[in-house]
Amino acid sequence: MDSLRLVSRSALLLKAVLARCPDLDTTTGHVQAFAEMMNARTGHQLPDWLDKAQATDLPELVSFVNGVRSDQVAVTAGLSLPFSSGAVEGQVNRIKMLKRQMFGRAGFDLLRKRVLLAS
Repeated sequence: MDSLRLVSRSALLLKAVLARCPDLDTTTGHVQAFAEMMNARTGHQLPDWLDKAQATDLPELVSFVNGVRSDQVAVTAGLSLPFSSGAVEGQVNRIKMLKRQMFGRAGFDLLRKRVLLAS
């Protein structure tokens, strides 16, 4: 019951903040729409979303739109296709963590052994 009360209180506070700042409210709507495209894998909606976001004239959002437009084909594929590089990214992060832990302690040979044995 307490968690439900906390969620409803948080929702009310968020609603109050968004009511005081129209730019933040607009940004929130666009971010939620983009997140929905990611979750539903509806990349075909990207051009329409980009046009709407560009029309807001919010500098941060327009900057994001310009970055997406610079490689729109890849972004559309990422929002549409079921493939993920999550497993690879996880391995890269694990190796980087091991490298940071070993920094200044030993050479490449010991790092190589630790990476191979840690899997």
